[in-house]
Amino acid sequence: MTIRSLVKRREVLAGAAALAAWPAWGQTPGTVRVEMTTGEGLIVLELHGDKAPLTTANFLRYVDDRLYDRSKIYRALRTPGAPMVGLVQGGARFDPKRPHRPIAHESTLQTGLAHKDGTLSLARGALGTATSDFFICVGDLPYLDADPKAPGDNLGFAAFGQAVQGMDIVRRILAMPTSPTGGPPGMAGQMLDPPVPILTTRRA
Repeated sequence: MTIRSLVKRREVLAGAAALAAWPAWGQTPGTVRVEMTTGEGLIVLELHGDKAPLTTANFLRYVDDRLYDRSKIYRALRTPGAPMVGLVQGGARFDPKRPHRPIAHESTLQTGLAHKDGTLSLARGALGTATSDFFICVGDLPYLDADPKAPGDNLGFAAFGQAVQGMDIVRRILAMPTSPTGGPPGMAGQMLDPPVPILTTRRA
């Protein structure tokens, strides 16, 4: 066996081993439950891998790599005039070493899901920029769904799961104090002060 063929064989074997050690990515079962233990208590999430396989696999990759451990729920967006309707947002936003590469967008037009009370969805900026950050809806938020009739970026956010336990905790977090000035442009008054720690996140 030549040196070149030996190196090639080692590369193939190394690649096969890496794939074998990464079973969650791209191989998502129908539904998966995840237990997220926060500083305020337990939130149980049910992920719809059958409907949103790419987004679900992405979330599970962070769970299995334990990259949500010691991260934060840092944002509470309250609807003007209806402060108990909105969303809470968390993830590894403040640790640039944690996020994996961004993933493609799975819109609600593809998945058939909608942003209802308790829906788990992936936060993003422009299309194709989503990484670790997620949010949980409090109340129905249809304006977060894809809307082909709307102008501009009308593909909404990638819903991929549901909080099936702990919505009382999510509502309590939504009502917590926020900084009047902290946060990036456009998010003044939305950043939790202090944020709520995410202690561990594990498959149930």
